[in-house]
Amino acid sequence: MFPVISAEDVRARLVPFLESLDLNGKKLLLVVPDATRTAPVGLMFQTVFDLVGERVASLDVMIALGTHPPMSEEHICQRLEISLDERRGQYKSVGFLNHEWDNPDALQTLGTIPSDEIRELSGGLFEMDVPVSFNKKALGYDQILIIGPTFPHEVVGFSGGNKYLFPGIGGPEILNFFHWLGAVTTNARIIGHGPTTVRRVVDRAASFVPVAKAAICMVVTPKKELVGLFVGTPEEAWKEAADLSNQVHIVRKPQPFHTVLSCAPLMYDDLWVGGKCMYKLEPVVADGGELIIYAPHITEVSPVHGALIEKIGYHTRDYFLSQWDRFKDEPWGVLAHSTHVRGVGKMENGVEKPRVRVTLATGISPKVCEKIALGYRDPATINPQDFANREDEGVLLVERAGEMLYRLEEEPDWARV
Repeated sequence: MFPVISAEDVRARLVPFLESLDLNGKKLLLVVPDATRTAPVGLMFQTVFDLVGERVASLDVMIALGTHPPMSEEHICQRLEISLDERRGQYKSVGFLNHEWDNPDALQTLGTIPSDEIRELSGGLFEMDVPVSFNKKALGYDQILIIGPTFPHEVVGFSGGNKYLFPGIGGPEILNFFHWLGAVTTNARIIGHGPTTVRRVVDRAASFVPVAKAAICMVVTPKKELVGLFVGTPEEAWKEAADLSNQVHIVRKPQPFHTVLSCAPLMYDDLWVGGKCMYKLEPVVADGGELIIYAPHITEVSPVHGALIEKIGYHTRDYFLSQWDRFKDEPWGVLAHSTHVRGVGKMENGVEKPRVRVTLATGISPKVCEKIALGYRDPATINPQDFANREDEGVLLVERAGEMLYRLEEEPDWARV
């Protein structure tokens, strides 16, 4: 068991940390995740505002959307755990900003990571110049303070730290590059490991940002209890949070399962984010087994990327690499998402052979499921409790999937780093 950190403890820890940043008269930007991450972001925001809100020249909040859809003012209030009345009163001076990853006018190029450095950072997998662009408005502050949780993550190993800058409020070039770097390495060999090649690229990109940076990194249990609070530079705070996340967020199983029912929480409102229900469970699905993403509330693949995903479908890494000339000009971040949801596989004589079957029991139609190369099952035919308490039979039920990583006690070759 891990001791729970109270609101009083949070305040006591943040007082000396914020004092060390010397924020008097400065413009402060809080960078926070959207609603797809579980954490007491509201407690942190309100505590920071209470401690320094009257001492800073300004205090604003930017949502680290990456490529997720923008949030309304009402939804940002929910993320910050304040009412609309409080927004119009106590917090009326706080600016609410959404990142605009796909608006060139909202971005500024900070520099380029040269090809020889990319070769070194990627372990020799890539050798190319990678431009680093960043949210232009964020550059107008004296201090950026990242506030967010750390979990095992399919692209970077463990989320948190500078990942809330890249891709959180970064441009598409660096985002597409390191997502595909993670996909080429494969989800199974990235997730829950650190530091990874992708983390090295993310931290290098962050070094281009000329604004002072600090972080509040949280570790939260499945019961939404705060058990880790680490402050400092984004690199230092993340490292400590990742070490604790490794203990809190990884469930180890002795044997793989032929059937896994992975239930998506409501905060995953499309398959783009609901894919985490595959990412976090792929390591415990047996060869030839089936993973079912159960999410009756999900009705679309992605409001942002859906058309492209319907065009290319969900496929294994080797499917794309074996016909790279056909796919190399598609957004690499979307290709990466495709491989993460489809999982490990190989090509044999021009035929794709995924290791496991992925079935959607969602509001996405059978026609679309067929188009995107995933299985379909009517969610109305599923009672999750029929899958409960059957691990001895090779059946696993995960009632709130997406944040806990499941891994075998003895990892197979395809998942071993």
